[in-house]
Amino acid sequence: MCFRTVEPLEYYRRFLKENCRPDGRELGEFRTTTVNIGSIGTADGSSLVKLGNTTVICGIKAEFGAPPTDAPDKGYIVPNVDLSPLCSWRFRSGPPGEEAQVASQFIADVIENSQVIQKEDLCISPGKLAWVLYCDLICLNHDGNILDACTFALLAALKNVQLPEVTINEETALAEVNLKKKSYLNIRTHPVATSFAVFDDTLLIVDPTEEEENLATGTLTVVMDEEGKLCCLHKPGTHFPSIAVLNM
Repeated sequence: MCFRTVEPLEYYRRFLKENCRPDGRELGEFRTTTVNIGSIGTADGSSLVKLGNTTVICGIKAEFGAPPTDAPDKGYIVPNVDLSPLCSWRFRSGPPGEEAQVASQFIADVIENSQVIQKEDLCISPGKLAWVLYCDLICLNHDGNILDACTFALLAALKNVQLPEVTINEETALAEVNLKKKSYLNIRTHPVATSFAVFDDTLLIVDPTEEEENLATGTLTVVMDEEGKLCCLHKPGTHFPSIAVLNM
């Protein structure tokens, strides 16, 4: 344990040479993943995902809004990732830090590129009224690979959302909501994120813990749908893995 504290990278290298990790996993082995649907009773859709010790809860609230002027037949999906001091000592209270902003933009890119939900499906009345889905992703415990956990939690929560039937009264021009008739969202694709940590520009390990991310040369996240279509490729930082590593 003292050697791991003093020389953590060398400690890891000794395990990686044997194609395993200190937690007992092989290089390409994921941590145990669990998901609970409908975790928040006050949300329109919610989920709780645990990826190893990394825990993310997603709550979705649906509200009315005016469609964009440049896209009058579309609604909105607004994701926000919250990384508070509750989940790790690395984060501070106050406005979202850089990592939280990057994670929020990543989720927005996944939504847009995968077309998991087409925004046209959120339009109630073109040019008049549309649904706005506020997707709040809150990390309760951060032990690495937050992007995979957030992507999984978002998809699970979206599949849990039920929206009431809404019609526009032609005489009053007001929205009439039928809470007795609800329907699930039309989920078009099922994007799955897979993150890797790169060690010494020669090894890729999947589903890294926070310690592994801190020791790695870099990280890489690939998002694909069920048909194998690439939806998103995320590589923070300036160091990019070599072609040989990506072909592993």
